[in-house]
Amino acid sequence: MSGPSTGTAALRELASSGAAELGFDAASEDVLAWVARHFSTAEAAVACSMADAVLPHLVSGTLPGIDVLFLDTGYHFAQTLDTRDEVARSLEVNVVDVRPEQGVADQDATEGRDLFATDPGRCCALRKVDPLNRALAGYRLWFTGVRRDEAPTRTNTPLVDFDEAHSLVKVNPLAGWSAKELNDYSTRNRLPRNVLLDQGYPSIGCRPCTGKVAPGEDPRAGRWSGQTKTECGIHV
Repeated sequence: MSGPSTGTAALRELASSGAAELGFDAASEDVLAWVARHFSTAEAAVACSMADAVLPHLVSGTLPGIDVLFLDTGYHFAQTLDTRDEVARSLEVNVVDVRPEQGVADQDATEGRDLFATDPGRCCALRKVDPLNRALAGYRLWFTGVRRDEAPTRTNTPLVDFDEAHSLVKVNPLAGWSAKELNDYSTRNRLPRNVLLDQGYPSIGCRPCTGKVAPGEDPRAGRWSGQTKTECGIHV
């Protein structure tokens, strides 16, 4: 493997050439092969919400021992934490808990109780976006599990892009996958899977801001239900 130049301009150019080479519909295996030609395991990280283990499993097949970043917000369902623990035990990855600077009690004291209800945008910024920004500073590439079929805001998700917010390459190898393909892969490989997925929660975030979704609804309809907010700020 050959590492890329460290400069932002070089990474931006590499992302652009990768996007052109892979196009919009390349297979995940081809996306991962492109990454392996240009980046080492130590230069990359996987962001995982622990709804399932498909992305960590898929990436670790090419980059064994890769860091898997889990945003431990302090508000997760117990089932999500159980899935995280099982991923750490069963896959060839290094799970890294990424935590906010303040615990929930300290945030309540400084920002007011239940900030997720009074100002969900700021709560996400403090407990997700800012911690991830700090964590990603040590890498040159990150993988996400964003899929185009999850929401209208994600229909044009590229396989490879340059993340201007973090000045690193962003790779979405599951972008073209359907929910069925994701579930089939998980079942076939007997991967850890958040049990909430089978209880009406197709998109799982923090417990206070995640509700069940009715059959036929947008998979992310249960996130910040009743509000105009649709994203936590990480992917926009």
